[in-house]
Amino acid sequence: MFSHDITQTIKKDSMNDLNKVDHKSRRAAIDKVTWIGLAINILQTVSKLVGGIMTQSQALIADGIHSLSDLITDGMVLVASKHSHAEADEDHPYGHGRYETIATVALGILLVIVAIGIGLDALDRLMSDEPLPIPGPYALAIAVFSILSNEGMFRYAMNVAGRIKSTMLEANAWHSRSDALSSIVVFIGLAGTMVGLPMLDAIAAIGVALMIAHMGWKVSRTSVRELVDTALDNETVESIRQHINAIDDVKHVHMLRTRKMADQALVDVHIEVASKLSVSEGHRISEAVEDALRSNFDEINDVTVHIDAENDETIDRSLPMPALRKELMILLKEQWQQLPITEQIDNITLHYIENGIEIDVFLPLSVLKTLDNAKKIQNDIRQASLQVHNIQRVDIFFH
Repeated sequence: MFSHDITQTIKKDSMNDLNKVDHKSRRAAIDKVTWIGLAINILQTVSKLVGGIMTQSQALIADGIHSLSDLITDGMVLVASKHSHAEADEDHPYGHGRYETIATVALGILLVIVAIGIGLDALDRLMSDEPLPIPGPYALAIAVFSILSNEGMFRYAMNVAGRIKSTMLEANAWHSRSDALSSIVVFIGLAGTMVGLPMLDAIAAIGVALMIAHMGWKVSRTSVRELVDTALDNETVESIRQHINAIDDVKHVHMLRTRKMADQALVDVHIEVASKLSVSEGHRISEAVEDALRSNFDEINDVTVHIDAENDETIDRSLPMPALRKELMILLKEQWQQLPITEQIDNITLHYIENGIEIDVFLPLSVLKTLDNAKKIQNDIRQASLQVHNIQRVDIFFH
């Protein structure tokens, strides 16, 4: 039996095949939603810009620029979707999910830039001495169309984003919602202008700018947190810990680390097991940990389990580490050279515990002659072995 720390990332061929299928269907879902949104945004951009120019509505033109920015972000989503769903390779062993995260950050920054431009232009017109134009009813019709189409697109995209767990698609869905909200503000501004309050059009444009900026900040902040490997929320981390602790033979969980990569979550964890388990039993426990996390958390797809024979958070790392087997055997044989019986040793198991070493020595029953002889052999080997530095305990077995 051997007992020592082992680190492993468990990968199963069947799970990899399933992930390949999921990646394909996930990308197809993102692309479908994005192409539909792109078609709607083209129609909205043209109608708003043309209508805004014809009716001299600054708010409608601002809303048209917002829709134009949506066209750009739709293109970014399509490109990011293609690259983020590429299979893991030698240069990207964890996959390409960060492409989706980066695209989401860029998408949020673009929203903020658009908002600043719209807001500054509206403020300039408010402060101008020139009389503000009064838009016609055609502008109201365009605003109503924008509200209905964008709200419908938002609900559709959010439904798909929730199903496939895509923060990028969710961010793009919020573009549609922000477009719908901005169109509501535009509608109010246009209506107010038509009843004799011309400043409401410019004020509505500023309101649109503020909503767009808020959404851009919110989207970027979430994705930047992901890029710097921010942990999952406290509730999820605690739930992960509880599922690991519920597994038989797990004595303690420590150094639990989590992070996000697009729709996926990665987990690294140290678990303490009985100090003298075999390597294969420790491996089996780590498999149970991975299976439990994969089956109970849809977003978790990569689990690294480090098996500890003790809580290595409490070990004094300033002390010198005990020798490895090759060096230790040389030292033991030097002590055993006066004990011919040691030449018949079948196996030696090392247990590294609390910066010390416990050893199990196995001898064949055939070496025994009497009970007293067995006790003498055990005592001789034990006394000789304890002369080696860091050896704290010696057990001799006959089989």
